[in-house]
Amino acid sequence: MKESGNRQFWNRCSGLYDRFMHSNERLYNEIAVRVKASLNREMYVLELACGTGLISRRIASSVKSLEATDFSPEMIAIARKSVHSARLHFSVQDATELPYAPESFDAVLIANALHIVPEPERVMEEIHRVLKPGGLLFAPTFVHGEGVGFRVRVGLMKLIGFRVYHKWTASEFAAFVRVHIPRRRAAGSFDLP
Repeated sequence: MKESGNRQFWNRCSGLYDRFMHSNERLYNEIAVRVKASLNREMYVLELACGTGLISRRIASSVKSLEATDFSPEMIAIARKSVHSARLHFSVQDATELPYAPESFDAVLIANALHIVPEPERVMEEIHRVLKPGGLLFAPTFVHGEGVGFRVRVGLMKLIGFRVYHKWTASEFAAFVRVHIPRRRAAGSFDLP
């Protein structure tokens, strides 16, 4: 995730991110509900690409500790303004070079991000390294759609600097995760609204 242009885009958009994602409020609530169903108060959880903490804030009360990270300092600065829990810690981290010891976390969450990461294989290697044996991986991700409306949306986002590096279908993405997290347990796939 070291690509500076990508980081610059997310830093630039950080102030508008929550307003833009407001249209996906139902989606983020649903992700949080489904993730929380598999968590407990004894778990140490890592969230990668947390942005401004839209999901982090919703799940922190369900775990012992949630380390929520993003590679955009501006996103993390906004996320820190809304922290109201000693269980939730935000930090700037590169998901391809995590500072955590092997097998540190009971669960890892990376929501709606792997398709916009230049090297998702490196991110998955790091997830595999820091996740405990039998740990849970939550990786809900937007998959490539079809039709004119989808292509127009992607084209408009590209014009403002948003990059999509991987255009997986749902089955391609599921296969990608299975290949890269063989020893760990992916916490059930689920279709979101």
